[in-house]
Amino acid sequence: MADFDAIVVGAGCAGSVAAVKLARAGKSVLLIDRAGEPGSKNMTGGRIYAHALAKVLPDFADEAPLERKITRERVSFLTDADNTTLEFASPSLGLPENASYAVLRAPFDAWLADQAEQAGAECVFGITVEDLVMDGGRVCGVRAGDDEITAEVTILADGANSLLSERAGLAKRPLPHQMAVSAKEVIELPEGVISDRFQVPEGEGCAWLFVGAATQGHAGGGFLYTNRTSVSIGVVATLSDLCGSSTPVYKMLDAFKEHPAVAPVLAGGKLVEYSAHMVPEGGLAMVPKLACDGCLLAGDAAMLCVNLGYQVRGMDYAMASGAAAAQAAVAAIDAGDTSEQGLAGYREALEDCFVLQDLRDHAGLPAFLEQTPRLYGEYPAMAAEVMRGMFAVDGSPVGRLRDKVRPAVRRVGLRNILKDVRRGVKAL
Repeated sequence: MADFDAIVVGAGCAGSVAAVKLARAGKSVLLIDRAGEPGSKNMTGGRIYAHALAKVLPDFADEAPLERKITRERVSFLTDADNTTLEFASPSLGLPENASYAVLRAPFDAWLADQAEQAGAECVFGITVEDLVMDGGRVCGVRAGDDEITAEVTILADGANSLLSERAGLAKRPLPHQMAVSAKEVIELPEGVISDRFQVPEGEGCAWLFVGAATQGHAGGGFLYTNRTSVSIGVVATLSDLCGSSTPVYKMLDAFKEHPAVAPVLAGGKLVEYSAHMVPEGGLAMVPKLACDGCLLAGDAAMLCVNLGYQVRGMDYAMASGAAAAQAAVAAIDAGDTSEQGLAGYREALEDCFVLQDLRDHAGLPAFLEQTPRLYGEYPAMAAEVMRGMFAVDGSPVGRLRDKVRPAVRRVGLRNILKDVRRGVKAL
């Protein structure tokens, strides 16, 4: 007889939600994480779209350690000196059905794991799962040091660098063009200063994405999220593109912080946290097999992330996949069939909800973003040239707008622009 009905490896968004759902269903569940405190090793992103969490924990907004509700969106195209920004601010972004929040993952993940423990899950932290317990091709549990712990179903939610998913035969090592490297800092500032600099009311915040000089022309971008008394700022660059770069990602971040569009909002801040990590960015093409006998993958271990350029999603996909994995595990355990076939309802659930539908709808986008270098150099420069022509006044005749736009377009090439627009529209 197995020690537990289910073992969940990884106490991030996917793993803790899975543990909550399993425990609520009356299953004995063990939640394991290598960090001594859940979230202390998780520095991902900084923004959560709340819809998936609300389905599991409807009162989360009153209890969770959230930072600011995001009600202002910015996307900027940067050259070394110029900044062309599209901004959208609306109360509709704060409505319950649309709500998203800046979060700091260390306190947030600790709170989420505590919800699993309160639901009845047994939680063990500071333990590294080194291997899986296998019986032929079946996953029967985990091995941590000299201990073997068995379960009817094991859910692997241990992040994008999961070696356990390879051991289970579900995933292969991702290719360099499918992964990105991110460097991130948290800069402490007074709460009122942040509200003033980003022009947001108390408790509300801004999400700001950057393209172009943030990664010095390499595929990727920069991000900035306003926390209550700090700002999370970072850059993400595609691993394959970085292989030919003489500038490491941490130096990109240093330069990005000094950009004229960024430095003023960070002025006087104190560095309180630095981290770097890998991010899956290959979209649907890198989603591995999600189930085998006795085992499921969820969250980043299942590579369930999407970067739309103007929107980056991962945490809500992780939570939805954790909930779906738990539901499938409960059904399989109750039916007495935890084989791959018995767990097939997991993939079906992801197909029926936004997770795999989004990835499928945007299957061509990762290739478009990687294979269109003009997005990171020529287009930000073109936008800046057009804006200078529109707004710089030196006493000469204003001239017609089309005469200001034409030279900028000519430098990129109208044929190139039309080709990229056509490819971009198709990918989106």
